[in-house]
Amino acid sequence: MAPQRRGQLRTAEGTGAAERRRPSSTKKDQELREAWRAWLKTLGLGAGIALASILIWSSLGADDGVAEVLAHRGEVLEGRFIEVPCSEDYDGHRRFEGCTPRKCGRGVTDVVISREEAERIRRVAEKGLSLGGSDGGASILDLHSGALSVGKHFVNLYRYFGDKIQAVFSEEDFQLYRDVRWKVQLTIAEAFGISASSLYLTKPTFFSRINSTEAQTAHDEYWHAHVDKVTYGSFDYTSLLYLSDYLEDFGGGRFVFMEEGANKTVEPRAGRVSFFTSGSENLHRVEKVRWGTRYAITIAFTCNPDHGIEDPAFT
Repeated sequence: MAPQRRGQLRTAEGTGAAERRRPSSTKKDQELREAWRAWLKTLGLGAGIALASILIWSSLGADDGVAEVLAHRGEVLEGRFIEVPCSEDYDGHRRFEGCTPRKCGRGVTDVVISREEAERIRRVAEKGLSLGGSDGGASILDLHSGALSVGKHFVNLYRYFGDKIQAVFSEEDFQLYRDVRWKVQLTIAEAFGISASSLYLTKPTFFSRINSTEAQTAHDEYWHAHVDKVTYGSFDYTSLLYLSDYLEDFGGGRFVFMEEGANKTVEPRAGRVSFFTSGSENLHRVEKVRWGTRYAITIAFTCNPDHGIEDPAFT
């Protein structure tokens, strides 16, 4: 009760002054409340915009580690090449003069394979991958070995489907595949100043189809940084032919060259060829695909004829 009495006494003693001050005090309080509400509204709007920006940036497949875009999707590049110092990865393998990389680097071109050719060869990939597909986000089709993702495993499509495979593919499909591979081989030879005849197709060379499905096995975890020469000793030159468009067909899924403080990325575009020497001078990874489906062909070359493989044949 004492606190109540003291409160009443103070009010009684200062009644006149309080009444005189109340209008001014109330007005100030209202102004403060209005200012507070306006500030909160502005803060909320700013936070909303920031959150929306983050969500949009994320949905487009942005990556904080990417410092520079080497090739934008909207560009049409006749040829862009960046030379980098060669690593020592090639020293542990047999060297082939005039072929084993002494000039190392990475390049991108949009004029070697037309978009029409890319669309046609994508249909080849779609036909083959329609026979199977990984339970996870990454499916492969290797026309050379016959490897095809099915569930959590791989099958040899030539043995698994037998003569039925001739109802899926045509000789024209395989001829297109060979023509595209040869154009890529010529592009690599010219960029690195070597003879195209000194290059041999090597394994694995394959179609890939990647979507946002959660990985089910280690084979589905395509996004880890790696060095091709370390993973596959036969690789000397690696190339990617993209068969779908970044931000139109899929989000995420950009190709990233890993460099300390200055990662470089290639945004896929149907018909775009990205190629590079396979040593650790070109440590790389692929961003996770956030939505849609990304199609590409990995085509690898070796200087060692013992590691060469034949073009697939329609029989």
